[in-house]
Amino acid sequence: MQDPMNSYFHVGIIHPMAFPEVMKGDGPILETLKKICQDEFFRAVEVSWIKDDKVRAEARSMLQQSGMDVIFAGQPPLLMSKMDLNAADEGARKQAIGLCKASVDQAYELGADILAVMSGPDPGEAGREKAMELLVDSLKQLCAYAQENATERMISISLETFDATVDKKCLIGPTSEAIKVAAAVKEEYSNFGLTVDLSHQPLLGESSSDLVMGSIDHLIHVHIGNCVMDKSHPAYGDQHPRFGIAGGENGAEQVKHFLETCIYAGYFKKNCPTSMPVVSFEVKPMKGEDSELVIANAKRTLLDAWAMI
Repeated sequence: MQDPMNSYFHVGIIHPMAFPEVMKGDGPILETLKKICQDEFFRAVEVSWIKDDKVRAEARSMLQQSGMDVIFAGQPPLLMSKMDLNAADEGARKQAIGLCKASVDQAYELGADILAVMSGPDPGEAGREKAMELLVDSLKQLCAYAQENATERMISISLETFDATVDKKCLIGPTSEAIKVAAAVKEEYSNFGLTVDLSHQPLLGESSSDLVMGSIDHLIHVHIGNCVMDKSHPAYGDQHPRFGIAGGENGAEQVKHFLETCIYAGYFKKNCPTSMPVVSFEVKPMKGEDSELVIANAKRTLLDAWAMI
């Protein structure tokens, strides 16, 4: 592709995945976030919960100075706290909604345009229909809360699709089910959409067309990354290892195909909540690996993929 990527989309990266030492909302947040904000390759960054008020205020200032699109990753708080937006127990579901409302508050404070969340576990066929109803209700509550607390702008809630049978074993899950949820939420709330992730494509047994073309009416946010399907591999499942790792599913060729699908589906022409459509790396160093080398690997993979289009 001769045209620059930045004329199609903003390249982003998920901060707590690239630097997993900050995943729990503490650790060297400012030091690692600054490395991303100083890198002109990135025009978007996905941050997550920051437990310390002072650190969060400093992060807000850093993000404002950088001029980047900001997305808030609400998945780590849900995963770390083991909370479930489709929990059958009403008390547990209220706790999950409360946690996500706190994420909305932090997202507004940090200047984010999107809050990404995830469904809870798939309860199995007998409980799936009820779980879907509960998830839709939870998401509607979050959309309403985001609207009620909007000032200069309104945050959109985005539901990310995860694997249903391999690792996270989430209710959402298959793209076809995500579309049903999105349609139900958007009957009442416009500030809602879907996030799809190339890393999850093999885990779901879907194609790029399934993920992107299937969800395009609701798609507002995209991740790219890798996964491993070999159960004997230390990165098996939803671990987001670097591109090109031995036994991995995704490299430059798969990223190229995914981006082509995004072009043909019209994702890069959509009016997204961010200033431009965002494609974010979701990559994580394995034990003994270096975050900055894994990030450099991701950038090279994307450049190679774009050159092949």
